[in-house]
Amino acid sequence: MRDAVRPIAALTAAAALLLAVVAPSGSAFDQAKQPSAPAKQAAPAPAQPPEVKQIALTDKQIESILASQKDFDALSDQASAKPGAKEPPNMLAKLDEVAKKYGFANYADYAIVQSNIELVMGGFDPKTKTYVGSEAVLKQQLAEVQADKKMSAEDKKDALADINEALKSPPPAVAFKSNIDLVGKYYDKLVALMQDDE
Repeated sequence: MRDAVRPIAALTAAAALLLAVVAPSGSAFDQAKQPSAPAKQAAPAPAQPPEVKQIALTDKQIESILASQKDFDALSDQASAKPGAKEPPNMLAKLDEVAKKYGFANYADYAIVQSNIELVMGGFDPKTKTYVGSEAVLKQQLAEVQADKKMSAEDKKDALADINEALKSPPPAVAFKSNIDLVGKYYDKLVALMQDDE
């Protein structure tokens, strides 16, 4: 059942990757250099995932995402070939090269399109293949996990915690409603792509 939570988790991971690649800032580094705060100070609230830069998607962008995946997977395999190994040199340049090959300005442009697709996919009911919104999908997943008699108690506890956490900080509403129809048009291919990535 944890697989059902993955589209939302993927969105968060993609947004975090995008933020790390596109707009690296020294804020975390600067905070690390500051002297530690007194113990009496309250811990800050957990950081919200970075907001997705929403754009109106096109057929060409989605087709390019689908076509490029094998090349990006090859880079990913290359990067993770040896556990604990350092990232290959010039990885961002290699990512940019693959992105440009498929019509994107650079890897950051690719990541924005990917994040927008994942944002919409997170709101599709996998059974009906219709868009119902991410909150409705999460609530449906919550009910399914609670009703699952075959799931181990530990797995159920973990899945419920994941879903409840996702419900506390849901992704933003889809700003471009045309993206819903467009992603729906490619739904089966996109689901297959997401399953291949797992």
